[in-house]
Order: sequence, then C-alpha cells, then structure tokens
Amino acid sequence: MLDKTLKDEIQRAYRQILAERNLRPRYGQRLMVAAIANALAGLDKDASSDEDSDEVAPAPVCVVEAGTGTGKTLAYLLATLPIARHFNKKVVLATATIALQEQVIQRDLPDILAHSGMDFSMALAKGRGRYVCLARLDQQLQGNESEQAMRELFGDLLETPAELGDNTALYEQMLERIGSGEWEGDREDWPTQIRDEEWQPVTVEAGQCAGPRCSYYSRCCFYKARETMETADCIVANHDLVLVDLALGGGAILPDPADTIYIFDEAHHLPFKANNHFAEQIRLRGTLQWLEQMTRSLVKMSADPLLATNNAFARAVAELQSEQPALQSGLSEALLLIQSIIEERQSAGQSAGAATGVTGQEAWHFPAGVLPAELKALSDQLQRQSVAVSRCLRDCVTALRRQMEEGESLEHRQQAEMCFPAIGGMNTRAESICRLWHSLAREDPAGQAPTARWLRELEFNDDHDYLICSSPVLASGTLTEHLWDRCAAAIMTSATLSALGRFDMLTMRAGLPATTEYHRIASPFDYQQAAVLRVPKMQCDPSDSQAHTTAIAELLPRILNDNQASLMLFSSRRQMQDVLALMSAEWQDRILCQDDYQKQQLINLHRKRIDEGQGSVIFGLASFAEGVDLPGKYCEHVIIAKIPFAVPNDPIEATLSQWLSDQGKNPFQVISVPEAAFRLVQAAGRLLRNEADTGTITILDERLVTRRYGKDILDSLPPYRRELMVDL
Repeated sequence: MLDKTLKDEIQRAYRQILAERNLRPRYGQRLMVAAIANALAGLDKDASSDEDSDEVAPAPVCVVEAGTGTGKTLAYLLATLPIARHFNKKVVLATATIALQEQVIQRDLPDILAHSGMDFSMALAKGRGRYVCLARLDQQLQGNESEQAMRELFGDLLETPAELGDNTALYEQMLERIGSGEWEGDREDWPTQIRDEEWQPVTVEAGQCAGPRCSYYSRCCFYKARETMETADCIVANHDLVLVDLALGGGAILPDPADTIYIFDEAHHLPFKANNHFAEQIRLRGTLQWLEQMTRSLVKMSADPLLATNNAFARAVAELQSEQPALQSGLSEALLLIQSIIEERQSAGQSAGAATGVTGQEAWHFPAGVLPAELKALSDQLQRQSVAVSRCLRDCVTALRRQMEEGESLEHRQQAEMCFPAIGGMNTRAESICRLWHSLAREDPAGQAPTARWLRELEFNDDHDYLICSSPVLASGTLTEHLWDRCAAAIMTSATLSALGRFDMLTMRAGLPATTEYHRIASPFDYQQAAVLRVPKMQCDPSDSQAHTTAIAELLPRILNDNQASLMLFSSRRQMQDVLALMSAEWQDRILCQDDYQKQQLINLHRKRIDEGQGSVIFGLASFAEGVDLPGKYCEHVIIAKIPFAVPNDPIEATLSQWLSDQGKNPFQVISVPEAAFRLVQAAGRLLRNEADTGTITILDERLVTRRYGKDILDSLPPYRRELMVDL
C-alpha cells in the first residue's frame, strides 16, 4: 500500500499543474497515475515481504497500455518522481528515439518542474558517439601531417574516409565555441546539420575512448555530461543507451540498476531492440582481409621508435603474430564450408528467405538454429582461436593505456594517445568476432527458445562475401538477466502494448516476471463519432498479389478526395511501387512516395500542400504506420492495403515459429495473428491524434470479414463506426 504522505504529495502536484496550466483532469490519466504509484509501493520490500521468508521480494514491474490522448508522460512522471526520491532511487526515462528524448528533456520535464510544485533535477544522457572528442578534434586541426602518420600505420583500417575535403574551418569553429562555452560538444546542439563524413573524424565510440588516461579528460564533453547525471534525479536516455549500459554490467554509463526505476516509453520496441543489441554478425571475407591488415599494422607500429620501448606492447604484438595464422586458417575453412552449404541448398532446390532488416537480401537460415555438425565443430574451434587473438589486442590496449600514463616523455605519451582510438576499435571488432563464434558454438538451453542462426550472400560490385549471423529469437533471457532481475523497478508504457486484447505477446517476447502488473487504459476519444472504419468489397484475396495490386490501383481514384490529406500504408515495398506505377500521371503528381523523399522532408511537403489548400496523398511503409503525427486536416483518411502480417521467412521469426511448432503450438495463432492485430491498431491509430480529429479508415482486405482470424483482428480495433463489405 502506498504511503499516505506520498499519495498526498502526488495528488497535490497533479492538482497544482492542472490549475496552473488551466487543464481539465483526465480520467485515464488519473487511473494511470494510481496504477503506477500503487505498483511502485512494492519498493518498500520490508513492508511487502513475508517476515518468515528469506526470499527477496521481486522488483515491481508495471505495464500500462494507455490510449492516445491519455497524457502518459505527465502521468508516469508525476507518479514516479516523488516515490523515487522517497526510496532514494534514480529515475531513468528511456524513449524509443532521440527526438522523443529531446522533447521530454526540453519541454515535458521543464513544464512539470515549473507548474507542479515538485523539486527535482534532470539530465540528458547520450552515448559517446554523440559528443565531439577533443583529442580527435585536435588531431584533425594539427593538419595533414598527423593524419598521414596515422594512415601510414593503419592504412585502410582507419574508419575515417581518406578524402574528407577541407573541414578545418568547421573544426576551428567547434573548438572556438567549446572554449567560449557556447557549445558543449553535442552534435544535436550544433547550429547547423553536421554531415556524417564531417562528424566521424572527430568522435569515438566506447572502445576507442582512453577515459581518464586521455590528456583531454578534464575537459571531455562526454564526461562532463556524465557528471550532471551523477546528481540528477531523472535521467532521460533512449532504449539503445540503456541496453548498452546493461550489457556492460549496469552502472557503466547510467546509474546502477539496483538503484534505478526505469520508465520505458514506446515500450513495445524494447524486446526487438534488445534482440538487435545482442545479435552478432561478421563478413567472412571482409574479416579475413581485416585480420591480415590489422596484424601488419600492429607489427609496423611496434617498430615505431616511440612505441618500440614499450615491452608489453611488443610482447602482445609478437603473441598476436603467433595466434593470427590459426584464426586466418579457420576463417578460410569456414568460408569454403559456407559456400558449399549454400551450393548444396541451391542444388536441392531450396530458396532463401528475406534477411532480417535487409530489403532485397537473401537469408539461408538453419532450422531451429541448429548448425550442421561440421560447421558447429568449426565454430567451436574458431571461438577459441578468436579469443586468443582478442586477448592479444586487449593486451595491446592495456599496454598503450599504461604508456599514456607512465610514458618516459611527453612525446611517447602523445604517440600512444594518438594510436589508441584505432587499436581500441580493433579490440572492439575482435570482441564482436568472439561473441559471434561463441553464439554459434554454444548449445541452446533446453526448454528455452533457441538462437536464430543464418547466412547471407553479399555482393558489392565485383566483390562477393558471406555474412554469418546469430540473434536471440526472444529477448526474454537477456532482459531477465540484465534488467528484470536487477532493477529496483520498471514501468513499460505505450499506446499499444496488447494484441487481441491480451498481453501474451509482450510477456513472451520480453520475458516479463510472473508478478508483473498489467493495465489497459482506454483513450478518451469518442471513436464511434469521430471515425468510420470501412472494409470495401475487393473481389480478390491479397494472397493474389497481382490481382490485389490492380484492384487497389483501380479503387484509389474513387476513394481519394482531391482536396483531402490521405495516408496510404503498404506492407510491401513492391506493392507500393506497383500501385504507384498503375496510377494516372495526374495522381502520381499528387502522391508523395516514401521512396522518393527523406521522411521529414516528405511530411513537411505534405503539410505545405495542405496549408496551401491542395490535396496530398502519402504512400508509406511500416515506418509511417507508427510515430507519425499528422493531426487534424493533415490526415483525414487512412488507407491500409492489407492486414500487416510479418514476412513469414524472416530468419528470426522462422526459428521462433519452428520452436513453437515443436512445442505443439500453432505459430500462426500464437505469433502471426496477434502481431498483425498489433500492427493494424498502430496503423489505424494514425487517423485520430487528438479529441477534435475526425476521418475515415479504409482497409482493403476482405479477410477481416471473411476469415475467423480476421474477425478477431477486427474486434481488437477501437470501436470505430463500421461499414463492412461495402461497394465503393
């Protein structure tokens, strides 16, 4: 039970912010505040635990699906911040995107601080790659001599492009603004857009950063930003940064998980981001080339007069020379074996599926994630060999760190510092190679979802390579190990978290604890009055792609309004392109296709057309089905081509489906239908963005009416006014 003093504090803050901002209370928002506050009362483990039990009470985990218009941000912050302070915990608010992260830190939190009467401090957390590195910046400003010296040592291993043009003026301006205090080194805060090729030479990632041993450490933009986090009550991060910190053991970048209440906004992304974060892949031929170049560069470096006296470095390089040939030989053997595996499958008439996250690429996945015996044995060998090489590189890094700190002269220390980012990057890549072979060699635990393992063929002009990949199929294991079992508490929220009215899919993918509390809070929108949902007669099944595409192209001119803003969502890029090609020239001029513009550029052009009284139609894919906010006149008609079923031959989903089948479950009912329902709710949600919005949703898929699963999906949508199987 929540302490009465805390309850009063939260209610007082809520009343005050409503009064000062002249807002009316929202029923759903109050429900959300109460749900989160009551769940976090479980932080008082002394009061909630059985005195006779030695078991530690599990961390409170609360899932809140709150429909659009609830006011989620205000609700979860008002509920969490006072309780966190009471229990001496930090709050880490993680958003799915950096754009939302900056909205919270620049608008939402300052607004609450100004009007609620609460007192708290806040900080923005970003990774190293978002901040300029003063050491790299200085190196660039030293001119071509420094850059040429690095290229002579590392050649093609340097990640910075060889021909950058003259960016001296930009870098001098950066240094000047840092010195004057006008800029704190954050890329997003620079007054103009910085291109990747301009930014890359003056930043580093974690493995390339020398930390306290760097001569610029006391002035480092990244570490200065971290200092503000140490005293902040609320730290605004993103999902990726939280996952990076958890993978490093927790507390490396953000506060210790045991002292942290995590809030995950847009939480439906978390399981998939966790899978991506713990996925591994390497290019075989590319890795072979890198290994040769890396060894040559380190041997050359060890002969440099300013490094030759570093005995530890010399020993590590010598050991690398002795270990590298075995790994080189093993990788060459793996390349030949993988070529033969693919050739055998092609000869047997097997077709490849679409690779995860890569449009137009083919993937050859191993059923149930089980490798052929020969490749499994070779992976075990390559794991040991890559660990030996990685150990040598780690010793090189340690030796350079020591020279940076204890070098016999300033020149010796500076040389070590100049070389550190390149060797740190090598070490990071070697560690990734180790993780890949470990993932391939390990046995999947019995009774748990397997690891997906697959191959891809790559072609770059005349070059041919093979990508070997692995990924968890469920994030349940990694999130349980790194988050649920370690955090003080966690809140997951989004407008859409359930599927078919249940949280089963989220629970399975995220591995949520058995004690998790679940809440569904309805949107305040009057769906019946605001929108009509139409399913027209199409006289074709979407499984007949050609007929369905033709039917869509014939129907669109009849249902699109010349002076209206419309959003047409496709599940397939091919179908989007084919429908566009079948439209008349007049309609093609009105249609803004996702393939032809940057996303924000397209949205800005669409808004401009509507503001000028013209009609505008957006053709978009999945990225336009969520996170796109086009309120009022900017979107009055959403057209959805078909039920958004996932690609059935994605390697990760194929492995998960087979695992479920092996357990006697129906993957179509367990995964495909709920996921499609989830995506359809999100897509339809593009229409009503506030309580004043009205419009039409048209879904060009008769299966919603004619199939049993379609009716289940239809019933999971908000209660729009329905017009089913109508002639249009």
